[in-house]
Amino acid sequence: MNILSIGNSFSQDAHRYLHRIAKADGTELKTFNLYIGGCSLYRHYQNMISEQAAYDLEMNGEKTGFKVSLKEALLNREWDVVTLQQVSSQSTCYDRYQPYLNSLVALVKHCVPKAKIVIHQTWAYEEGSQKLTELMGYKKHEDMLKDVKKAYSKAAKEIGAEFVIPSGELFQKLIESGIEKVHRDTYHATLGLGRYALGLLWYKALTKNDITDNTFNDFDEEVSDNDIAIVKRCVNQVCK
Repeated sequence: MNILSIGNSFSQDAHRYLHRIAKADGTELKTFNLYIGGCSLYRHYQNMISEQAAYDLEMNGEKTGFKVSLKEALLNREWDVVTLQQVSSQSTCYDRYQPYLNSLVALVKHCVPKAKIVIHQTWAYEEGSQKLTELMGYKKHEDMLKDVKKAYSKAAKEIGAEFVIPSGELFQKLIESGIEKVHRDTYHATLGLGRYALGLLWYKALTKNDITDNTFNDFDEEVSDNDIAIVKRCVNQVCK
């Protein structure tokens, strides 16, 4: 399976372990991320129009050193899945998604008509953080997540997406299950548990494979056996 994400650092977080999680399960899954930090749907749209080689291409969770345009990436191979997302700071307001999302989807369908189009739901910022309260204007992270879910659900319906990968809902579930830290800087995923949880969720959502006995444990930050068990349980709950 070949996966292409038209994303930013949040899809970078999700991709870090995804290929290796699949490999540990005996599944061949190649992941490619089009990376520009903080890239919004509007900026993706601008890049589409200009056809500039504006993206750092990441493969299987690693940098490649190559710069590519959006169209070049789409035409590079027969993609099985293409994911799209909004930048997190604009993820709560659907008016910031359009008309850029529809235009990007039209290009994807033109270049790779057989690919499944999937929405990557991003997540709320850390409770009590300056980004949550001052930048976004929320008192509680649950309030931000509520608006994130609403906007992404509307986006998925508008473009006829195959499904939504519920990353924001997973982070909320982890917090409710006693995980103290899922953000590393109040908004990106932690390098160990946070990225692992996202990768495991993406793997299950994309392949429908059971993740209960997945053996991957090569993390950039230590993750305890107990936390691995909590992550697997939460992923299974969210995917239901």
